[in-house]
Amino acid sequence: MEKKETKHHYRSVMKSDHLSSADLEDLIEQGKSLNFVIKEVKQQFGVSVAGKKGDFNIAYFAENIKPLVLNATNCKMLRQFANGSPMVEDWNNIAITLYIDENVKMKGEKVSGVRISPIQPQMKAKPQFTEANFEKAKANGASIEKIKTVYEISSEMETKYTNFLKS
Repeated sequence: MEKKETKHHYRSVMKSDHLSSADLEDLIEQGKSLNFVIKEVKQQFGVSVAGKKGDFNIAYFAENIKPLVLNATNCKMLRQFANGSPMVEDWNNIAITLYIDENVKMKGEKVSGVRISPIQPQMKAKPQFTEANFEKAKANGASIEKIKTVYEISSEMETKYTNFLKS
């Protein structure tokens, strides 16, 4: 039986803390979906991105993937998905599909880049977190933040669960 040769993308040795087209190529090769939920967008100042310090809007995902540095094109798309709000604080819990655009220009040269698709995927409605979930959540060590990735939780239920954890 022939052993399958493992190949490596040239960009995989270029350590990056942020999502790149090489990361998307890896996900595609693994047969994974490119639909994600942006948990939140933060404005971060004086951070290093691709070896340069600067100020950036950075999207963090509900899924376990690297954060995405948002360029102007992707910011415009998120603004549309957030009912036209230009405030990054309003860009929470937004379902998106990412793709690789081979025609991105940087410094006059075509490079591949990560883009947000203009077609927004439909988010499945999250079930409500109720007292019936308390025991299982506690047994799994679930924090409020972790619960919010799977469930909708009211502020009243957050308080009840927090008190339940203390008892």
